[in-house]
Amino acid sequence: MQGSANLNVMIKAARAAGRSLTKDFREVENLQVSSKGPGDFVSRADTAAETIIREMLMEARPTYGWVGEESKPVEGTDPTRRWIVDPLDGTTNFLHGLPHWAVSIALEHRGEVVAAVVFDAAKGELFWAEKGSGAWMNDTRIRCSGRTKMIEGIFATGLPFGGRPDLPDTLRDLARVLPMCAGVRRWGAASLDLAYVATGRYDGFWERGLNSWDMAAGLLIVKEAGGFVQPINPKGDIFADGEVICGNEGLFDRFSKAIRAA
Repeated sequence: MQGSANLNVMIKAARAAGRSLTKDFREVENLQVSSKGPGDFVSRADTAAETIIREMLMEARPTYGWVGEESKPVEGTDPTRRWIVDPLDGTTNFLHGLPHWAVSIALEHRGEVVAAVVFDAAKGELFWAEKGSGAWMNDTRIRCSGRTKMIEGIFATGLPFGGRPDLPDTLRDLARVLPMCAGVRRWGAASLDLAYVATGRYDGFWERGLNSWDMAAGLLIVKEAGGFVQPINPKGDIFADGEVICGNEGLFDRFSKAIRAA
């Protein structure tokens, strides 16, 4: 596996966190869980994984900044670079014993993500990319699908949990997209939804209400796999708005028009 020194550090950190999470996943019934809000939980496994990643990355690159889901952001002495980390994307799946969750690590340089790792430890699939170098799963180059007919496409999204204000928008999205396609999936981990677009397993993905750490790594992987990535609002900003739509070249125009029809 060829990559930059930064990418190799990211992969080592993701694998180390993945080993820790896999051990806890086998004993999920015994995890100590505290509530952070409706439908949003944090576990001991989650915070332990973030500690592992943070210590490894900050030891290797002590001048870089840090943004992580479970800890306060850190302004690095190098203001041009920062890590964006979700130590456990798909926490609810994890806590319910569903083997669909991932470690997500991105490196941002001057406001642009330049390296990305999404590690599905339960299935042994490591998705990674660097700007200008393509996208990979383990040692295999990956590309978005070549489908051109909406009726043959499978798309993914997130369904808002209890009380979130974007539920009506998502229901309207589904009413427009479902009649046009072969199906819509909701698997509960945005980083893997994006990785699956990059591999051609999905033909597109959209979601509202995301945080930067949910999608930073996955977005670069999609781009490097030949996919299109845009904010849902064409005049918006993906990270600022927390909204994104992406897909393969052949379907993106029709797919995005359906989502934006409201």
